[in-house]
Amino acid sequence: MALHSDLPIHRTGVLLLTLAYKAQEQMPRAVKRSLGEKIAQHCVDMLNLMALANATQRAERASHIQQLMTHLRTVTVLLRVSHDSRYVSHALWGESVLLLDSIGKQGGGWLKSANKAPAA
Repeated sequence: MALHSDLPIHRTGVLLLTLAYKAQEQMPRAVKRSLGEKIAQHCVDMLNLMALANATQRAERASHIQQLMTHLRTVTVLLRVSHDSRYVSHALWGESVLLLDSIGKQGGGWLKSANKAPAA
């Protein structure tokens, strides 16, 4: 088992967290604390779930990955709202779409692998 920090999904998650802080900087003061902090907190929760999924047995791993995917959908929605409300630039939104898509693909593959029956 690799360290969680060596996993490609974790490195992408760190990039997404960095992007979340950049997005928070761009937001007006009125929504910076409410919307910006929620986005960043969900990104932190995603990184934590990646570490937990990597450290647990296959049977428990799937639940952590499902929670990770739930947080991913929440971050996607919150960033979409931020972009639609013009709190986040088009460039930052475009970058976030690429990162969110990458995490979604990696998480989906990881979930598929975790749900496979162990070889006998």
